[in-house]
Amino acid sequence: MSRLSTAVPAERYLADSQVLFYLTDAVTQLLEHKEEYTQFGLIRYFAEYFSSVKNSNHVLFREFNYIRATEHNRASFIRVFWRCFRQIGKSGDLLSVPEYRSLLQLLCPDFPLEVVQSTARIVLTDDATDCLMSFSDFIYAFQLQFYYQEFLDSVLEIYLDLLAGKSPNTVIVPTSSSIEQLLSAKVEDNDKEEQQTGVDSSTLSQCVDALCDRINYSHPSRSCVRDILEQTDRVTYSGLLVSLAEHESINQTIGALPSRAELLIDPEMDQELDKLIAQISVSPGSNSSGSAVGGLKEVQRRASPRRNIHHRRRMEVESDGSTEETDSSEN
Repeated sequence: MSRLSTAVPAERYLADSQVLFYLTDAVTQLLEHKEEYTQFGLIRYFAEYFSSVKNSNHVLFREFNYIRATEHNRASFIRVFWRCFRQIGKSGDLLSVPEYRSLLQLLCPDFPLEVVQSTARIVLTDDATDCLMSFSDFIYAFQLQFYYQEFLDSVLEIYLDLLAGKSPNTVIVPTSSSIEQLLSAKVEDNDKEEQQTGVDSSTLSQCVDALCDRINYSHPSRSCVRDILEQTDRVTYSGLLVSLAEHESINQTIGALPSRAELLIDPEMDQELDKLIAQISVSPGSNSSGSAVGGLKEVQRRASPRRNIHHRRRMEVESDGSTEETDSSEN
């Protein structure tokens, strides 16, 4: 459909595109930092603001409520996180929940622990959140959890109702803390055999389909959910999440990450990284590129202080430049 078409009412376009949200934020930022921004001119300020929104750079160092406010913001944050820390995956490092949260807080200072813990439950299943995770496993699970958080919370309530033999037809409005309470209830109120057996897949599919009819927040395509649930007679909640995180249509719909085969490939970022290393190596006060790389490695070690001794020793002797990607995210 042409963007000049009159088939879409103005009100619907404004709601779908979130233009008013970004315009409000732009004006708010201008008023809060008017001395800094007005010297460049208002036209240039608004042009650069909306250019950053278009290019997905607008979420850097913003508060959590902002980065989760729109679908575009969520997808942008997922992509920025991937591009900043892709080298962790290339180097094969395994990180813990606190370390992944530390990385997320480098981009969003108030990023909550609960989202990272929920992501870990998808990767590790159950409550084994103290284990280490690869970057590739973490980021696809994080994409699912962060982008579809409200939907997943609602599906969990439906799942627990079905597990308890209750009718899941009530309207669900999950709160930020409900996910932790529900997970605790699952452990306490249902024995392990029932949890492993799960619920009837066709019944859950019907309930999820009805859920999609009444909610106004993002959810995976119905065909994707049906495709997963039709492959088995019974399904657990954790099994459903794992299948959703691995489903390629989820990745394509969000559009933030490449396929798993191309996750660690980013020629454009590699070129920017090479330029940054070259600039540092010839800058005043820098004796060699080795010293620059060593300094960048030290920055990452401080950002993730809880690595075990074996990992810390390995980081000190490796020379693959795994942290230059992180520092280049500011460019």
